[in-house]
Amino acid sequence: MTTVTTAPMACVLGDLDLVRPLGLAGVRCAVVAPPGAPVRHSRYTHAVIGEEVADTAPAALLARLLDFARSQPAPPVLFYQDDAQLLLVSRRREALQPAFRMVIAGAELVEDLVDKARFQALAERLGLPVPPTRRLDPTQETPPRLDLRYPVIVKPLTRTGPWDAVEGVGKAIPVRSQDELDALWPRLQALGIPVLAQEMIPGPESAIESYHVYVDGRGGIAGDFTGAKIRTYPLDYGHSTALTITDAPDVLGLGRRLVETLGLTGTAKFDFKRGPDGRLHLLEVNPRFTLWHHLGARAGVNLPALIWADLTGRRRPAAGRARAGATWCHVTKDRLAARESSVPLAAWLAWVAACDAKAAALHDPLPFLQSFGGRALARLSRRPAPVPAKG
Repeated sequence: MTTVTTAPMACVLGDLDLVRPLGLAGVRCAVVAPPGAPVRHSRYTHAVIGEEVADTAPAALLARLLDFARSQPAPPVLFYQDDAQLLLVSRRREALQPAFRMVIAGAELVEDLVDKARFQALAERLGLPVPPTRRLDPTQETPPRLDLRYPVIVKPLTRTGPWDAVEGVGKAIPVRSQDELDALWPRLQALGIPVLAQEMIPGPESAIESYHVYVDGRGGIAGDFTGAKIRTYPLDYGHSTALTITDAPDVLGLGRRLVETLGLTGTAKFDFKRGPDGRLHLLEVNPRFTLWHHLGARAGVNLPALIWADLTGRRRPAAGRARAGATWCHVTKDRLAARESSVPLAAWLAWVAACDAKAAALHDPLPFLQSFGGRALARLSRRPAPVPAKG
């Protein structure tokens, strides 16, 4: 699609997998990203907000956003991709809404969905199909005796820096017995934040399926699709490295019912895990944009483009049923996941070549080249200087 330079810009708090579906629809993007971030170099990035600073403290980020919006001839459309950005936009919506066009769930619902303890309380109140969960307070001297069935997983109330410092790249810690919880307790005490213990649903990460939706201001579903994880890294409780679009009527049906139950508007991702008996268990609801939107756009349902069209008064792009079997991968991280999954290199390379969407894309090569070049220069700079030969 040809870019329309007079149309309102998209202001993107996010990465390449959010910029690309907008760019594919001809939407000009301005991004907020730290120096060195690949998204700065995308062919779809037309401006970088706060070029010289990387400060993402809420007050500084809010000021940068408002300064950018005031510089535009028409209010930009605001997109946000992680929990911290979602909470900033939600909590400061009164300041942002006069300057930006945006869709977002209700303020109380956002807080209920982001905080896992509040989400559990909401789920119990509404009868949502979530696994049994208990809140743990690591400030206690000894761990509680859980009235849950082991194994359980332990995870933070929200994804925060302290959790990453203790657990690295994993999203949760599996605990198979009370003895293992006792052994884990000193690490949780060092973390210093409340956590949740949740009964584990048996099965691999590929049993996690998802529902993705945009609900417009009138409460109608303007577009939706379903998907499933193929691989994560680490293999257990890791971040997605390979994804696929599915055609799962039960996921679609349950997702639509939960949208109505929650009274949700805007965009959201519902994560389910399919148990060995085929039942779907709701793990979380993320009322924000995600990396899935790149794959969804390639499969025929471009949710960010639908939202941009609605908010700018343009005609919506076509959005029927997403093409099942379309795939996405993060090439470098998925190579690690595939190797640990014993996928032969030749088979994996053939699969990557056929992927519909990739974090490193040939049609948008500069982010990868810049990232690769930066790493190469960093390695060269760490090499010791050669020792002159003695004459």
